[in-house]
This record gives sequence, structure tokens and C-alpha cells, in this order.
Amino acid sequence: MKLYDYILSPSCYKVRLMAALAGVRLDLRPVDFHPGGEHRGPELLALNPAGSIPILEDADLLLTESSAMLVYLAANNAPEWLGSTAEEAARVQQWLSFSHRLTANLGGARLHEMLHRPGDIALLQTQGTAALRELEAGLVEQNLRGKSFLASARPTVADIGCFPYVALAPDGGVSLDPYPAIRLWSRAIRALDAFIEMPGIHRLHELKPEPQIAPEDE
Repeated sequence: MKLYDYILSPSCYKVRLMAALAGVRLDLRPVDFHPGGEHRGPELLALNPAGSIPILEDADLLLTESSAMLVYLAANNAPEWLGSTAEEAARVQQWLSFSHRLTANLGGARLHEMLHRPGDIALLQTQGTAALRELEAGLVEQNLRGKSFLASARPTVADIGCFPYVALAPDGGVSLDPYPAIRLWSRAIRALDAFIEMPGIHRLHELKPEPQIAPEDE
């Protein structure tokens, strides 16, 4: 199974992370995304006319959307990551859809700040903040149900789909300090067996007290 990969891409990282958690070995094919722009070269455009990465090849199957890759890896190797009930499966799909907003706004702000890509940075940060507030509310609701993850009491592909762009939000100038439930959730993901790092996302917890959700936040 081959993944066309860029080490600093959160979308590529989520696929690498899911593969590690599911015990799947990937053949990584590095892509010179920046500064080379290889993802828009003829070889990769022949695989994905949208000119984006990651791209996953498995025999005759070609996938170009990271959410589909997460589902494929889980379905074949760790189906418990898809949810164990109809309600959980629906929640998984809802949060996977939500993850595309994180890519657009938090990811867009990160590209603007780190790679100087064009964009309305104030709008991207405002939209990113709104998405984080929605995620925080969802996690607080789950905490009230006695659950630590987005769709279930255990992690699912929904958590992996949302985690990278949230964890890297500060790269785009969006702080995570106001969101204790998000920070607790991030710690829970980092603590998973077989968790792997990417630059900017580390296994060791930050040297801060564990976040507490105040009663008024519930």
C-alpha cells in the first residue's frame, strides 16, 4: 500500500497516524510539495487531477480524499475504529464531514502563515475559531455522557480526521488555550498506544497543568 506523502501535511499525517494505530505498513513515497510543487506535476496530476495530496494506492484502488483513506484502513484492519453502533457510525460520518472545515480554515491559516499562501488570514482565523468552539461544545457534551472522544467512549476515525489540523492550529495564529475540552482530547489521542508524531505534534504532553473543564463551561 503506497501513500504519496508530505511530512508536514496534516492531511498526510492523519493517514500515517491511522495506519500506525491500525497496524498497517505503508510504503511512503515522499512528494516535494514545497517548494517543488510536485503535487501539481504531470505524474501526480495523472493520479489526482485535483492536484492535492495525500494519494493512496492499494492494488487497483486509488483514493484521493483523506477521510476515505481513514475509513478504508479501519474497515480492512481495525473495524472498531468505525463505531460499534448505528449512532456511533453516524457521529463518525458527521465529524468526518466537519473535518473538511478544519482543513479549509485552520489549514488555510497555517498555509498562509507558514508558506505565505494567499488568503484572507483574518477571515480564516475567525472561521477557524468558530470551528474550534463547535468542536469544544461537542467534546463537552460527550464528557457529560462520560465519553472522552468525539463519537464514542473509545477513539474512532472521527478523532483522527479532526486531530491534526486542531493540534496545529497555533501555526496559523489560532490559540488552543481557551478550549480545555479540546486540550484534554488532544492529550488522550497523544497517549494512544502506537501514536506517532509529526513535526509540531509531539507525544510528550506539554509542560502545563492538565486542563480542567470549569462548571460554567459544561
